[in-house]
Amino acid sequence: MSDFLEFFKGKKILITGHTGFKGSWLCAMLKMAGAEVVGYALQPPEGENLFTLSGAGQGIVSIEGDVRDYHGLQAAFEKYRPELAVHMAAQPIVRESYENPVYTYETNVMGTVNFLECVRKTPGVVSALNVTTDKVYENREWEWGYRETDPLDGYDPYSNSKSCSELVTHSYKKSFLDGMGVAVSTARAGNVIGGGDFAKDRIIPDCIRAALAGEAVAIRNPYSIRPFQHVLEPLAAYLMILQSQAKSPEKQGYYNVGPEEQDCVSTGRLADIFCRCWGDGASWDNVSVEGPHEAAFLKLDCSKLKGQIGWKPKWHIGQAVEKTVEWARVYQSHGDVRACMEQQIKEFMAEEQRI
Repeated sequence: MSDFLEFFKGKKILITGHTGFKGSWLCAMLKMAGAEVVGYALQPPEGENLFTLSGAGQGIVSIEGDVRDYHGLQAAFEKYRPELAVHMAAQPIVRESYENPVYTYETNVMGTVNFLECVRKTPGVVSALNVTTDKVYENREWEWGYRETDPLDGYDPYSNSKSCSELVTHSYKKSFLDGMGVAVSTARAGNVIGGGDFAKDRIIPDCIRAALAGEAVAIRNPYSIRPFQHVLEPLAAYLMILQSQAKSPEKQGYYNVGPEEQDCVSTGRLADIFCRCWGDGASWDNVSVEGPHEAAFLKLDCSKLKGQIGWKPKWHIGQAVEKTVEWARVYQSHGDVRACMEQQIKEFMAEEQRI
């Protein structure tokens, strides 16, 4: 296990949204590091989900609650008094945000307010992180990566609500947390892939569902370019930010988390890589149709995270897809998906960071 994960041994960390895809992987990482994990989230989605399949709730405190419920979240903070806190609870789907904009704003904006208010009122919290998205920026469809100083103005209700979440964090930092000695950052991560994502309207889950059914994958926007990365990349970054700012508060700030430029590929290219890794004659079809607005071109400049925190991505896009397919094959054969996750975490943490 990586040296930097030693920091979390015996530390109490509260995570909102721990029953989701990224939350389940984060719980596994932190349990392997010896942390005391307290999760606060809605029940995992109905049907098959990673939290249940992987047993991510075993050995942690798992509290069922909605981040829109301030008093419920406050009770969890008061009872367990975490040293570290990560806010990942969100309504995370662009197309869903068009269908349910009020719920999206309530969850993504007021959920952030409630989280930060709990951090403010809980003695002992030294380091907190709000996980947002690469879509917080005013997207001008340009070819270079967005920097943390670029304007925030997400277009769709999901992206815009996350822009608002960033502004809420900025205000709490300046108005309260700086004066209390509580370090807080935001992390703007790109599109993640990895084993156990069952969400609708996401490219790799759609690919896996189609492949398991022996059908061609339907790709809506094959020419859209996104900063795809394996889920372990941003999770490692989140933990490095939490640790760095706990030790050196001047490291707190706003950070992009994305792949190297050569790994920012179109969804069609990503589908090609998936089909090659899956084999068995897997293929995809271009089914572009009119739908809600989604950004066509998006890249991130991660120089700040690399320079101030020392993070660098480890797995190229091909390896990220291979690891996702590896998990899906274990799932397909009714194997031990938790063991597969732990092995991938060990492999990821053991690798030297590539330059």
